[in-house]
Amino acid sequence: MSLSTILMALAAGGATYADLDAIDRQVAAFTGAPVGAVGGAITPLDRRLRLQRCQSSLALSWRGPSKDSVVVQCADVGGWRLFVPVRSAPPPAFQPPVREPDAVNRGDALSIAVTGQGFTVSQPGEALESGPVGAWIRVRLATGQRGRGEEMRAQIVRPGLVSVPLP
Repeated sequence: MSLSTILMALAAGGATYADLDAIDRQVAAFTGAPVGAVGGAITPLDRRLRLQRCQSSLALSWRGPSKDSVVVQCADVGGWRLFVPVRSAPPPAFQPPVREPDAVNRGDALSIAVTGQGFTVSQPGEALESGPVGAWIRVRLATGQRGRGEEMRAQIVRPGLVSVPLP
């Protein structure tokens, strides 16, 4: 075998590999973002890849509903498939939940309504804890002597009113 035959074989062999830059451009066009940007491929394809040149057009699709990678597929016989990871947006900074202002404060006098199917009974009471509307707090039934009433948990309906629903 002559040197020129070897060089021609090497040149022809080099031409059989897929153009990785073209694949990177197709991925960027598919995602709508360049390589390295949010929504685009995290990194360019590894230049050490030696993929068979695809005679048909490449098929690009999202891998799964989370769209965290792009599937690049050559549909030729003996073709190949690549999974290109996509840079997702960073999670939003932690925002502590906004606490509603207290509708009832500890020590407030309030009405305790016991509700059941078709009836409601109310009695005066005292809040043992503070809380916003919808919160469950400890309350005590009002009696003539301080600290002697029965304690229970009730849900705050509005300022001055809590409810104990019966099943």
